[in-house]
Amino acid sequence: MNIDLSVVIPIYNEAAGLHSLFARLYPALDKLSAELSLRYELILIDDGSRDASPAMLREQFNQRPDVTRVVLLAVNAGQHMAIKAGFEVTRGTTVVTLDADLQNPPEEISKLLVKMREGYDYVGGYRRERQDSAFRKYPSRLLNRIRERTTRIRMRDQGCMLRAYSRPIIDAINHSNEVNLYIPALAFIYARKPTDVEVAHEERAAGESKYPLSKLIRLNFDLMTGFSLMPLQMFSMIGMVTAIISTAAFIFLAIRRVMHGADADGVFTLFSFTFMLLGVALFGMGLLGEYIGRIYQQVQSRPRYLIQAILEQTPSDTNDVTTGQRPS
Repeated sequence: MNIDLSVVIPIYNEAAGLHSLFARLYPALDKLSAELSLRYELILIDDGSRDASPAMLREQFNQRPDVTRVVLLAVNAGQHMAIKAGFEVTRGTTVVTLDADLQNPPEEISKLLVKMREGYDYVGGYRRERQDSAFRKYPSRLLNRIRERTTRIRMRDQGCMLRAYSRPIIDAINHSNEVNLYIPALAFIYARKPTDVEVAHEERAAGESKYPLSKLIRLNFDLMTGFSLMPLQMFSMIGMVTAIISTAAFIFLAIRRVMHGADADGVFTLFSFTFMLLGVALFGMGLLGEYIGRIYQQVQSRPRYLIQAILEQTPSDTNDVTTGQRPS
């Protein structure tokens, strides 16, 4: 069966908003299918939810088995690993990712497809009039600028998961075996002709955000260290500058001691200078440890996620097809 569009949605503890999602998602995709004469499939990935989400996904699959496929992960693997699990079962020539919280309306998918038909192979959405608090917007902008300074990745809105990918990019991502995976950035590296398009942004339909500020900071740190060596290079420069200043300060203090004798007040200056150097050294050790830790995780080659079951319609019209735990 030829599929033109695969829509991939990761779901983690979203039971409160799934009915609202399905009420808008299927009509939007059916309308899109009729207008553009395309065949679509919907890939719903449960990322080890602990609420009623898996049961609701099974129920939804039974209602629309013709276009719905459900991937149930055994344990929580994280948003991007869940998306990759969905990518590996997609069949569409174009793949669109969408969050389950309805902050990016499913009706906006058409904007991405229009751009894809213009010849772009990767289209990212950027949110118009973000419906987030200032506590989330301004730190996000700051982190975006830091990321742009430390990597060659240029994304107007890295937090927006409404994105469209061509099949070659999906295939390249599926062959990437990185432990710390950030799919939008990885796609940008593989893309030949990427672009952005403005999309609407709404308030979360229900539930709470799965990305508090602390997790966003960690995600950006992973992004910077996972796609660039610049943090290490910057620290090397800081180390060289600090070494030059330290040497100059040592020579200055030595000459001053010979010319003017011991100065008790200088002890506190020396202590503060020593503590500054100690702080720089500890920061460098932590940064180096981050890179070494990534290497350690990578060489362990542990499964990044476990697929507990896949619900899909088979040619014999058997709706529920389950598999045992399958590592990937």
